[in-house]
Amino acid sequence: MTSLGKLLFLGLSLLATACLAQNNTTPPGSQLLVGAAQTNLYLPALKGKRVGMVVNHTSRIGQTHLVDSLIARGITIKTIFAPEHGFRGEATDGEKISNSRDPRTGVMITSLYGKNQKPSPAQMDSLDVIIFDIQDVGTRFYTYISTMHYVMEACAESQKPLIVLDRPNPNGHYIDGPVLDPKFKSFVGLHPIPVVHGLTVGELARMINGEGWLGPGRTCPLTVIPVKNYTHQTPYVLPVRPSPNLPNQQAVLLYPSLCFFEGTVVSVGRGTDKQFQVIGSPYTKYGPYTFTPVDKPGAMNPPLEGKLCYGLDMSTVAISKNSLMLDYFFDFFNRASDKSKFFLAGGGIDRLAGTDQLRLQMVAGVPAETIRKSWQPAISAYKQTRQKYLLYR
Repeated sequence: MTSLGKLLFLGLSLLATACLAQNNTTPPGSQLLVGAAQTNLYLPALKGKRVGMVVNHTSRIGQTHLVDSLIARGITIKTIFAPEHGFRGEATDGEKISNSRDPRTGVMITSLYGKNQKPSPAQMDSLDVIIFDIQDVGTRFYTYISTMHYVMEACAESQKPLIVLDRPNPNGHYIDGPVLDPKFKSFVGLHPIPVVHGLTVGELARMINGEGWLGPGRTCPLTVIPVKNYTHQTPYVLPVRPSPNLPNQQAVLLYPSLCFFEGTVVSVGRGTDKQFQVIGSPYTKYGPYTFTPVDKPGAMNPPLEGKLCYGLDMSTVAISKNSLMLDYFFDFFNRASDKSKFFLAGGGIDRLAGTDQLRLQMVAGVPAETIRKSWQPAISAYKQTRQKYLLYR
């Protein structure tokens, strides 16, 4: 890292430390401020620099997009790096995103989803500092944190500073699910953490650095601007849908539990108006509620398209406050006529679970409670590791 880069990194670290100290002494009930809204803590580090932005439609200060806000303040933004669903957050799940130019600002947009998951050395050479500001939902298989990981890799290799503008985790109040086995590492699970990990993106970035997950001897020059007046028990309703198929808070809270169904013959409502709030399949035994998935913006060619599905409407169910709601998952499996065909071919359920043990245990008839207990030793070890990286206690 250059001398200028070291000074920048040190200055930002001191600012973040001061912000964290303020977090821990502010009276309860004070206004919550996301990292992006605390511009005084990071604008000085951007003045006169060539800035890269890892952002999407959730990257806002109030009603204004962060990119527009920074350009209005005289910051030079050279490149926008877009995650899954694109810069404006409208692309279908899994859709290939093409590079383009933002019509409003003229800034070049580079997709970090698909074959190109990481900024290239040439792109990093054209930048002095990277900003990451994307709203996450606190699950291992939500791909925004995988994008953050690869950006951290690029910053570690080029020794360019990364500033993470932190945001609350709407599912940050509990930890649950199997810890990922590295053999099942994929873009929907890069780190040995539980399905629901109980970290903000800023805390996870600290863990990625601290646990050496960027590779031997690699460390990203990282600064986190913490959320002000926040703890992991602070309720937080997302002001903007984080992706096309999480349209409201109920879907966001159900997502960690219902996403397991994505590896099965059961629809989670993609192609309906209740995405991740209904579950069903074309068999009457699954419940009285019916729906038919069809093409919709953000859900083109949804699973079970055009088929009448029978199941449950969960749009008004009470949400568990401290664990995954997997009783529905186990129940649907037990109702299946042919359990060997319940899980889709291709290993999707194993990538989502981060292990093949969940599938193998269910097929073998292991009771649900026993399956849950089998996760506990790894979860307990993870919780101890997590303590080292918490910003909000």
